[in-house]
Amino acid sequence: MTTFTLKINDQFRTVDVADDTPLLWVLRDNLSLPGTKYGCGMGICGACTVHIDGVAKRSCMISVSNVGSQSITTIEGLDPAGAHPLQRAWCDLDVPQCGYCQGGQIMAAAALLKRNPTPTDRQIDAAMVGILCRCGTYVRIRAAIKEAAKTIGAKS
Repeated sequence: MTTFTLKINDQFRTVDVADDTPLLWVLRDNLSLPGTKYGCGMGICGACTVHIDGVAKRSCMISVSNVGSQSITTIEGLDPAGAHPLQRAWCDLDVPQCGYCQGGQIMAAAALLKRNPTPTDRQIDAAMVGILCRCGTYVRIRAAIKEAAKTIGAKS
């Protein structure tokens, strides 16, 4: 076991885990942050997407020893009150169904809107490709991202 101090959701948290423990399991099992979901464990489905220094990454594919001093943001840290424009748009447009992909979808969308607050449909699709939605709500996901973009763009 090794002691790691990680910056997660703007707070420093210390864990004692094996060097090769995937960040996903550190978040869920050691730090009780269950919003980051386990889907495939191979970086394919995107359910475990978090931000690492603002970039959307698959937490199942990153060992805790490779995080270093980078800042991690989980769905819980996006807006603890659930008031981020994406979280509101997700609810307003009834995007969620089974919940499998929601954290990953929202985190990937937040990274997109941070770097491009007015994306085109093509840019949205390119950013969201690889985040599997079992329920097939891709049309509503795109609509929610566009709705959130209006709010985010108005604040810029």
